Amino acid sequence: MKDGPNIVAIAALIGDHARAEVLTALMSGMALTATELAEIAGVSRQTISSHMAKLLEAGLVAVEAQGRHRYFRLANEDVAQLLESLMNVAFRSGALRLRSSPREPALRKARVCYDHLAGELGVLVYDRLLQAACLTVGEQGMALTAHGQLVLSQIGITPEDLTPGKRPVCRHCLDWSERRHHLAGLLGNLLLLRFTALGWGKRLPDSRVFAFSAGGEQALRQWLDSALTAKTARMPRLAVVV
Repeated sequence: MKDGPNIVAIAALIGDHARAEVLTALMSGMALTATELAEIAGVSRQTISSHMAKLLEAGLVAVEAQGRHRYFRLANEDVAQLLESLMNVAFRSGALRLRSSPREPALRKARVCYDHLAGELGVLVYDRLLQAACLTVGEQGMALTAHGQLVLSQIGITPEDLTPGKRPVCRHCLDWSERRHHLAGLLGNLLLLRFTALGWGKRLPDSRVFAFSAGGEQALRQWLDSALTAKTARMPRLAVVV
């Protein structure tokens, strides 16, 4: 019986080597030009134009024109979640090209997964917020608690920032390197933005690596520790790391 959506066309698009390289590069959350993507995929500009047209038609990527340039990015969070899930399966099957890469330890420790934090520290954030009852998981999915709002206020995230829209406020995403969950959704994105604004860490150029400074990682862990112990609304606002 052939019921439900047909995955063949999407699987074929992602399964092509050049297009897989393009989609993986766009997991950084950055918008890239066709020229940049051609270099990443190791194909000509004419060939990359054909690939991008197919990805656009399938709704896997979106494009934005700015002056003479066209910038491509992943179409939405659903596409990013699909790719992260495929990376998890590839990792479990041993299909890992980073085994001998000098960037591998940094990529596993903290990286950008579309627009939120992944890796060891991304999983740590998710686990600690659950342990501190900042998040709850039930039949209706994941939700932010009142205590969670207080904890988030420490780093400058307000309830107004968390107004639900087209995407869920919080959800989990399976982490390919840790094989556990990290935090995605609107909250996952806001946390990554705040970690950057506070000076705790930054994205490395031309990489998905998100590098925390020693002081930034310490501040992150202190914030998460305070979430576990805090019981009142009088929680100190954490300082920016210079």
